[in-house]
Amino acid sequence: MPSTRIRLSDRSPDFSVAVEIEATADELLIDFLRATDWPPVDSAQERMALPGFLLIAEDDSHHAVGFAHVLELDGFIHLEQLAVRPANGRRGVGRMLVDAVLTEAAARGYSEITLRAYRNVPWNAPFYETCGFSRSEPHSAFHLRLLDVETRLELDKHGERIQMTAQLGPTGRRTAPETGPKLEP
Repeated sequence: MPSTRIRLSDRSPDFSVAVEIEATADELLIDFLRATDWPPVDSAQERMALPGFLLIAEDDSHHAVGFAHVLELDGFIHLEQLAVRPANGRRGVGRMLVDAVLTEAAARGYSEITLRAYRNVPWNAPFYETCGFSRSEPHSAFHLRLLDVETRLELDKHGERIQMTAQLGPTGRRTAPETGPKLEP
């Protein structure tokens, strides 16, 4: 069975590969949601200009199979995007990336991390719930700006979008039982 490793990156070529992976992974989402007018993927330059970090998942041949892009703004940390090449899906790569994000966020001193997801897409909110995230409400100016961006992009017309939060301990693992409601089908 091939192994996967996760590495932190600040290399320009990795941001370009992330764009390609996201575009390919978005095709699955577009098909699932039957979306006919999906917004374009952010460019490598746009992603690189944002404060935060990029994690790359690589296979044994050092071929990028997935990534996680995390924002650090206004004292918050937010999992902006996670994508895995469809050919590498259902092999634990996404979960490995989430675990690495949680560990890195904790190492940077954060006590919680947020993300936004489609509530009823199996590899969105239901998946993140199994990774220790629970539904939360956007209250800060930072999180309300994220909601505004999603509204401008009209993402909510394809399904309910929710914010989720995971509480972090020193190693990235959750420190308390879930406090938010379970997601319903």
